[in-house]
Amino acid sequence: MKKRIALFVVGSLILSSIVAGCGTSTSTAPQSQKNTANKTTIKVAATSVPHAEMLDYIKGDLEQQGIFLDVIVVEDYNVPNRALAEKEVDANFFQHYPYMNAQINEFKYEIKDFARVHIEPMGFYSAKIKSLDELKDGAIIAVPNDPTNEARALALLHQKGLIELEDPTNLNATVLNIKSNPKNIKFQEVDAALLPRTLEDVEGAVINSNFAMQANLVPTKDALIIEDGVDNPFVNILVIRKGDEGRVDLKALAEVLTSDKMKAFIDEKYKGAVVPAF
Repeated sequence: MKKRIALFVVGSLILSSIVAGCGTSTSTAPQSQKNTANKTTIKVAATSVPHAEMLDYIKGDLEQQGIFLDVIVVEDYNVPNRALAEKEVDANFFQHYPYMNAQINEFKYEIKDFARVHIEPMGFYSAKIKSLDELKDGAIIAVPNDPTNEARALALLHQKGLIELEDPTNLNATVLNIKSNPKNIKFQEVDAALLPRTLEDVEGAVINSNFAMQANLVPTKDALIIEDGVDNPFVNILVIRKGDEGRVDLKALAEVLTSDKMKAFIDEKYKGAVVPAF
């Protein structure tokens, strides 16, 4: 718990310093009302892969409409929603519905989804075994320690028969909700961004695709098992503040993020590791 609080504080300070360095305040009016020379600026907090890459790809399309996109890369999952709620940024792009809803319930953020963009299938990776058949009794598996992603990781292991959950549809399940564990697997709960670093120390880890790709892992090639993208509730979404639904600049951002051009980019660049959801 101390570790997660420390990450939150450091991430918050980093984000605050970046925003301050941009030279505009976001404490009251929207970004679009504060820019000069008839140019609108949208600040979007995003994790680097694939979210920031996708945003960078469509910057030119927005500039043609007089909109400058300022992408602020943040890897601590706790930071972007707070920054959005406190008007440090105009939108964020890093999360799925269950995570957003959990944060709204916990912190009462006045935020909402604005566009369904893509799915990043979660996968199980290992530097020690080449198939699940090699997984030994008492093996250690690392999983994300944030509530929704931990439930998602456990659901994947349930689907592949490694464990049995009391309710595989429970989006808040933890290791305490494991009903049957025939291989006596020991679970190590780790910050999602740090999971790739655990691969040398554990028998395997269930990793979000964005962090897997940052570690030069190819989900469709390197994952021993991977989520099915069909009817997946973990669609990644563009999120804005409630009340900003009518902003023309944010509507333009949502449109280019869900365009045919973006779909082609996702298919070509990520080759199944990221799947369009529009």
